[in-house]
Amino acid sequence: MKVTVDQNICASSGNCVMHASELFDQRDDDGVVVLLNDHPSPEQSEGARQAVAACPAQAIHIEE
Repeated sequence: MKVTVDQNICASSGNCVMHASELFDQRDDDGVVVLLNDHPSPEQSEGARQAVAACPAQAIHIEE
């Protein structure tokens, strides 16, 4: 699994951090998503999928 984010369309909602804080963070100045780990472990994959589903801007993508 590979995770990518598009910071240009991020809505800064923080839903990704709520679902997978080990994979995502937010910039302090504007709240835009920061990807911490683009290759999550199998244990983190469900959190990554939940973050994709919860992103209102569809800024997070997964390649299997």
